[in-house]
Amino acid sequence: MPYVNIQITKGATREQKAQLVAEVTDSLGRILGKKPEHTHIVIQEIAEENWGFSGLLTDDWKKQP
Repeated sequence: MPYVNIQITKGATREQKAQLVAEVTDSLGRILGKKPEHTHIVIQEIAEENWGFSGLLTDDWKKQP
């Protein structure tokens, strides 16, 4: 039973998340032979102020010139 946890910063649309779930599910089936009905995918959206990147919080990093 595959369990996939995808963590992204907030901002993806419902349609984008649905496409991500569909394509990850398809890839697991195609590549590893996993059944879609046994595949679980969780998308966690994290505020940019709670995500660090390159030594900075992501919202601060995006403000750089």
